[in-house]
Amino acid sequence: MGLYTKLPDDLDEVDVIIAGGGTAGCIVAGRLAAADPDLSILLIEWGADNYNNPIVANPVFFSSNFVPENKTAIFYQSTRQPQLANRDPIVHSGGTLGGGSSINLMLYTRAQRADFDSWQTPGWSADEMVPFLKRLETYHPPGANPKYHGFSGPVHISDGGYRCKTSEDQFINAARELGYPEITDLQDLDTNDGFQRWFRNVSPEGRRQDTAYCYVHPLLQDGNHPNLHVLVQHKVVRVLFDDNKRACAVEFTPNTDFQVITPLTQTQPSKRVVAARKLVVVSSGACGSPGVLERSGVGSREVLERAGVPVVADVPGVGHDYQDHNLNLIPYKTALGHNETGDDIVSGRISIQEAIDTKHQLLGWNLTDVSSKIRMREDEVAAFGPEFKAAWDRDFRDSPNKPDMLIGLISTYLGDQTLIPEGRYVTIAPYTAYPYSRGHIHITGPDVTNPLDFNVGFFTDAHDLDLKKLHWAYKKSRELMRRTDFYRGEVPSGHPRFPPGSKAGCFDLDQPVSAAGEPIKDLEYSAEDDAAIEQYLREVTNTTWHSLGTCKMAPWDEMGVLDAELNVYGVTGLKVVDLAVAPENVAANTNNTAMVIGERGADIIARELGIVLSADGKLV
Repeated sequence: MGLYTKLPDDLDEVDVIIAGGGTAGCIVAGRLAAADPDLSILLIEWGADNYNNPIVANPVFFSSNFVPENKTAIFYQSTRQPQLANRDPIVHSGGTLGGGSSINLMLYTRAQRADFDSWQTPGWSADEMVPFLKRLETYHPPGANPKYHGFSGPVHISDGGYRCKTSEDQFINAARELGYPEITDLQDLDTNDGFQRWFRNVSPEGRRQDTAYCYVHPLLQDGNHPNLHVLVQHKVVRVLFDDNKRACAVEFTPNTDFQVITPLTQTQPSKRVVAARKLVVVSSGACGSPGVLERSGVGSREVLERAGVPVVADVPGVGHDYQDHNLNLIPYKTALGHNETGDDIVSGRISIQEAIDTKHQLLGWNLTDVSSKIRMREDEVAAFGPEFKAAWDRDFRDSPNKPDMLIGLISTYLGDQTLIPEGRYVTIAPYTAYPYSRGHIHITGPDVTNPLDFNVGFFTDAHDLDLKKLHWAYKKSRELMRRTDFYRGEVPSGHPRFPPGSKAGCFDLDQPVSAAGEPIKDLEYSAEDDAAIEQYLREVTNTTWHSLGTCKMAPWDEMGVLDAELNVYGVTGLKVVDLAVAPENVAANTNNTAMVIGERGADIIARELGIVLSADGKLV
């Protein structure tokens, strides 16, 4: 099998090197290796192999991937953010083969038509991306429109064999009471402003559909693809160029998180170089790819000179336009019953091994059955003042395809369960579809061990537009919960510190709000309550793990890094294929967008190499 923790000494040259084995990188490697058995490919991954790792394969354990000792995630720490109550947020990224697709919540959420079209890049419009969206999936939900969904791709989309109908039905009904309809398919690129019974990147048998498992492992195990080499537990240091500024090799080093260096061997991990005859593809994610380019000498001249890296190509856009969705995780107490939330497993009361040994019925559940794409109403927009209304009128009023927020129901307490009483909880997760704020991520030195200059930039937009959207979403999500029969009040530690006597303070109930027999009225918030909500948002708003935009496709003089064919400006033989390439944000959990970027990138590369792929991604 061509999977290594140490590359064979005689493997010193291949045709294509893919620097990063995340969501998109695995797709590129798998598609190219399957299409042309004579094309030698080396895929280099920072983390370990993910195959049959129980916290990867079984969806219910997804939160275990964010515990540092499990080493399946990379933790990027931002600089101190005064506007976020002086916090220094941490952004998690995939740190194992398969990248984010191996550790995320597996929500199947596609971008909107307006999102792809907003990229204004030839070959990347919504109509042009539909074939690639269909190519990657096998869609199991009934009633799917074959115009928009695929039925023979590597990634299976289903409910994984388990849903909690109690909370799902009540949450859908609560949304309907607030004027948001149930929509059968919010993932057709066109439908908007409603709630859906969500599906996920999980097979009907309950197996996570990460891209390593779906695209790479089948080739490593079938014995028919000796052209595919996968090196795990190694960090890519930089890309090397020849005298004509053509990418010709990649330098990498062991990841000491996995491979211990001792005085008996050597004091520093060694670096090794493998040559690339045809192409180098950087696919280290929106947080990782800018660093690879900058250590290679491709980036802002000012950043490179400050970091002590010789300039190969002055591309100021590298690392410049960091974007992420802004997320709140808002916990509630419930009257749900046994196996209607994941708290027993998430808390550890049922261990990972016990759940596996007993084949627990929740193993294939990602704990998220309902989510949404919703828009604010005109009166709600006006309530946030003239600046907010002007921005909304400009960007949303005449664009009905664009939601303001996504709000999902997660059936567990997503936090430190030792801090709360044993019980059954849910977490409401609103996040901003199109934040206005921007950040950056840059190197500070020439080596992969040097710290990064990373600024998430949340809530840095003019007039606090992003904060106001989350303010609205907090109140809207509370009203959703109050209209469910399983609602039993808030977990106070996860809510604003409302002033004494507030009519909107946290509740502790022993029966549904509806039990009073009267129509449920919205809570009333005072000016002091609103101030408490704003402070709360500054203290808790965090990453949605949806980093993108740091090596975007755009003209060089508009801070672009790549052309429409994913070529890096100023050099040749070098492409970037991952979420870093997205010029604008998407109203979706971003993993599906990362996958379709991988499919589109594989197609571009294949054609340049003289390989023509069919509609299902196979060799013509």
